[in-house]
Amino acid sequence: MSITIIIIVITCIVSFISFSNSDLMDKLIFYPPAASEKNGWYRFFSCGLIHKDIPHLLFNMYALYLFGQGQNKQGVEFEFDAIFNEKGKLLYLLMYVASLGVCLIPTYNMHKNNYQYRSLGASGAVSAVVFAFILFNPMQGVGLIFIPVFIPGFMFGILYLVISYLLDRKGGSNINHSAHIWGGLFGVVFTFIACSLFSNYAVLTYFWEAVKNMDLSKLFTTY
Repeated sequence: MSITIIIIVITCIVSFISFSNSDLMDKLIFYPPAASEKNGWYRFFSCGLIHKDIPHLLFNMYALYLFGQGQNKQGVEFEFDAIFNEKGKLLYLLMYVASLGVCLIPTYNMHKNNYQYRSLGASGAVSAVVFAFILFNPMQGVGLIFIPVFIPGFMFGILYLVISYLLDRKGGSNINHSAHIWGGLFGVVFTFIACSLFSNYAVLTYFWEAVKNMDLSKLFTTY
């Protein structure tokens, strides 16, 4: 069983239990004051195991499956396996877990004294996986569910960051757009550093060559 499937199974189990167990939800949710005042630093990571509701859970896990596993095992986990060999699965798991915490550092700095703030969900870590996938496959068509128009991954990534930034600045929603931004950026940085330290795979060179030589006639695809 792949690391991606194991993460999905564990996350679904904990999330479903927490839907009807408010005590568990309160113990796992990201609550900034509890991190510093009650040594609840584990909440940076545990909040990725719980979700607001079933649609929130399904959307995150479906995206993780598509980009982490891939329908034909062409996702990030298997890219890591091919590039890093026996270290691949460990590095993939490390990226996912680390991104859960890293993506919330800006959120913590902003809300560490906000006793009303809560955050939950694996979106930051899923964003890390999505952006690692884009780094490996910049010309792979990426789109949104139910919209049959796909654009190259690198363009999707840019739009994703810009829109998330604007929505984060606007505020007024219950979505932690900051975690999406920093999770995605962390996925790129982690993948680049891992490739530099543990392989000869010049990921940025391959990324740039693919973008530079893209076929403009295939900029948009439909299915």
